[in-house]
Amino acid sequence: MTRRGLLQGLLAAGVWGALTGRAGAAQPASMKGIEDLQKNWKMLLAQGAKVPAPGEPLKLANEEWRKRLTKVEYHVLREEGTERAGTSPLDGEKRPGVFACAGCDLPQISSDMKYDSGTGWPSFFTTIPGVFGLKKDYGLFLPRVEYHCIRCGGHHGHVFEDGPPPTRQRWCNNGVALKFIPKTGKA
Repeated sequence: MTRRGLLQGLLAAGVWGALTGRAGAAQPASMKGIEDLQKNWKMLLAQGAKVPAPGEPLKLANEEWRKRLTKVEYHVLREEGTERAGTSPLDGEKRPGVFACAGCDLPQISSDMKYDSGTGWPSFFTTIPGVFGLKKDYGLFLPRVEYHCIRCGGHHGHVFEDGPPPTRQRWCNNGVALKFIPKTGKA
């Protein structure tokens, strides 16, 4: 994707979000509701599911990452790339479950934290606490907040301040950086 194409897509997504009011799944009405989601996300895991701890770093050589990930996953997670809008089936995922890092399986977001932003990328109004590291990204002229998996360092996306209440955040995630684990089954 060219920088011009990406900028045009971002502009179109912003206009679409403004026109649609970013309607989506029901969101909690208060910060208390957000805190409850962040505390109780494990109830959306299948019984007996093993969860890696955020403090267990996963550092692999580039050759190992290339073996482990598809070409597109490698580009997004290891080279801070962006998938094309509208290409991820996870954007329309509505089942109960947990979204985990495609690079290291760390659970990062519950399905209750998801909403339809109308941008073409899976979007969330909050995350499981402590699973992402943040940094400033100056790649598109204006600074943005980029987030990475705290365990493997994989790039997931950017945080914007145009999400639904009460957080007003939009964690815009590349779908290929995630895998979905339904409550009743496997990814």
